[in-house]
Amino acid sequence: MTVLRSMLLFALAALFEIGGAWLIWQGWREHRGLWFVAAGVIALGAYGFVATFQPDPNFGRILAAYGGVFVAGSLGWAMAVDRFRPDRYDVIGALICLVGVAVIMYAPRPHR
Repeated sequence: MTVLRSMLLFALAALFEIGGAWLIWQGWREHRGLWFVAAGVIALGAYGFVATFQPDPNFGRILAAYGGVFVAGSLGWAMAVDRFRPDRYDVIGALICLVGVAVIMYAPRPHR
């Protein structure tokens, strides 16, 4: 159950961080207004809190693993929201990143 909880927290963190950055992009670059920017800032702040709920106590490990989730999540967001079509190298790279997440977060380690 801990791995499932961790994966769900990574997905929620990705939603907040990628969504927040997208809102700021829309507000500033696409001239959709400061309300988009403000919502993006709030979402990015929420991302910071979500990471604290990860069961692993090591900030560096969580953030390193989240980097891989962010790569794959960004491509997924781009496909769903911006109609971006990744090529095979995008997909291969994202899969490599997710394998890295699995190794960093879920490899068996001796208990201390």
